[in-house]
Amino acid sequence: MIELENITKVYRMGKVEVYALNGVSLAIKPGEMVAIVGASGSGKSTLLHIIGCLDRPSSGRYFLDGADVSQLSDNKLAEMRNKKFGFVFQEFNLLSRATALSNVELPLIYGGGHHKRQKAMEALERVRLGPRAKHKPTELSSGEQQRVAIARALVNNPALILADEPTGNLDSVSTAEIISIFRQLNRDGITVVIVTHEADIAAQAQRIIRLHDGEILSQ
Repeated sequence: MIELENITKVYRMGKVEVYALNGVSLAIKPGEMVAIVGASGSGKSTLLHIIGCLDRPSSGRYFLDGADVSQLSDNKLAEMRNKKFGFVFQEFNLLSRATALSNVELPLIYGGGHHKRQKAMEALERVRLGPRAKHKPTELSSGEQQRVAIARALVNNPALILADEPTGNLDSVSTAEIISIFRQLNRDGITVVIVTHEADIAAQAQRIIRLHDGEILSQ
C-alpha cells in the first residue's frame, strides 16, 4: 500500500540545512498496524505528514497503491488525502460550539457527501459514543473528545488511519480505550499508523519503526 524510497526532508534555516528525514525507505502493507517511535525531533511527525500527503519530501519517491505521489499536483494530493486517509492528532481540533455529531459531519459537508447525519452517527457508534452524539466538546471528557476526533477521521471510510501522538493528552484509562478502538479498526481491515513516544502504546502494534535523527534504526 505504502512504499517510500530514499525520502529526505530538508528545512533551511538561513544558510544551514537541517535534515528532518535522511534517506528513509520503508513499506507498509494493507491491514498492518504500525507504530513509529523515536525521541522528540527524530522525524516521526514529519514522516507521518509525508505518508499522509500533508507535506512533500525534498527528494525521494513515494508510492501509494502503486501511484507515484511525488508527481501529483496539489489538487490531486488533496483528493488523495480526502479519499485515502483519516487523520487523528494529539489536539482534538473540535469545534467547541458544535455537537459531537456535527463535528463528525464536517468532512462530509466539505466533501459533498450524501446521508451525512446517518454516516456521522454510524461513525460515532463505531467508537462507542452514540449516546453522546448531541453533547458539545465542553460536555465530554478528553478521552471522549478524542473518540469524536477518531469518528470524524472514520466518516469517509478511509483505507488508512494516521494518528500523531493520539494519547498524548489522555489519562491511562482513556489511553487504553483509544488503543482498543484502533486495534478494533485494524481488525476491521483499516491500516493504522501511530506516531508515539510511549513504549506501551508502540507494543500494541504489529510492527515498530524506530527513528533517530531522521533515519530508520530498525523496523
